[in-house]
Amino acid sequence: MPSFARFGNDLYTGRRSFDIVGHRRRWFTAAAMLVILSALVLGVRGLNLGIEFTGGSQFTISGTATAEEGPAHEVLDDVGTDHVARVTIVGDDTVQVQTEQLSDLETTDVAAELADAYGVPATDVTSSFVGPFWGQDVTTKALQSLVIFLVLVSAVMVLYFRRWTMAVAALVALLHDVVLTVGIYAAIGFEVTPATVIGFLTILGYSLYDTVVVFDKVRENTAGLTEQTRYSYAEGANLAVNQTLVRSINTSVVGVLPVAAILFIGAFLLGAGTLRDISLALFIGMIASTASSIFIATPLHVLLESRRPAVTEHTEKVQERREAVLAAASSGDVVGAAEPVGTGGLIAGGHRGQAAQPRRKRRSRG
Repeated sequence: MPSFARFGNDLYTGRRSFDIVGHRRRWFTAAAMLVILSALVLGVRGLNLGIEFTGGSQFTISGTATAEEGPAHEVLDDVGTDHVARVTIVGDDTVQVQTEQLSDLETTDVAAELADAYGVPATDVTSSFVGPFWGQDVTTKALQSLVIFLVLVSAVMVLYFRRWTMAVAALVALLHDVVLTVGIYAAIGFEVTPATVIGFLTILGYSLYDTVVVFDKVRENTAGLTEQTRYSYAEGANLAVNQTLVRSINTSVVGVLPVAAILFIGAFLLGAGTLRDISLALFIGMIASTASSIFIATPLHVLLESRRPAVTEHTEKVQERREAVLAAASSGDVVGAAEPVGTGGLIAGGHRGQAAQPRRKRRSRG
């Protein structure tokens, strides 16, 4: 059974290859359907905004003997409002309750009933009012940061890669990751808090990092493209995706594992709500970012780049050269020098394997 390292080495050298760029219509169709479905779910169900965005009253009961939601719901049912209260267990002995805005008299009564329900002194129940303006201010600044981020990223990518098509493809993949993550939040109904917004913004950086790694290899493989007729631009880019495939998977696994530990152990088991809000957004976004950098960014870049006359002309030369080689081979003639067909013989990055390792010095026998 071949090892994962051997599998990665075969992808790097081109001995084994997945035609990811060639099936780009399939990936584009799937991505478009997911984005449309996410937008529909977001439009129909909307986001479950937290108290920081809607405003309301918050109670914290400390030192409880039993950390259960039941007593809190029984107390809140007596309030008689249409608002569905949120009860969160924080640690082993703390319960946090969020409701709509209550009057001073209702706040005093609810605090006393919560203290009685959980068997704690009245001084262990604290109440506060959270206004909606803080969350709205966070959202406004987050949107402003997003616009500035996209403008700066576009400028940097155009200057670094010197190809606007890479900037467009990276931004499309980035927006796909954000819309998909927000759509999953709307579909599941998880509460969106300021920590969730921070998680959404963090996804932008991770998505861009993964895409830049693949694009850097694409630029390396396609440097001096017109000086040869062995492979086309699309084949060089597809080889780059295959060469970075194992690296992308490994990076994602290493990144997702600690986030999953924070999500499932720190948040769901220990009850830290803020950790759950930010780690859930990261967990979904990091997986989506890895997939988009492979199946959306590079294929879209190749689609845009293939419209350039120079790339189109070179692709036609590659096809004509291959047809001539195949025709000569069938008739027994030789056309020019022997030249490999396809990307299997492409040596990207000057990979030398064990030849690049330092040699051990022999000890002289005295």
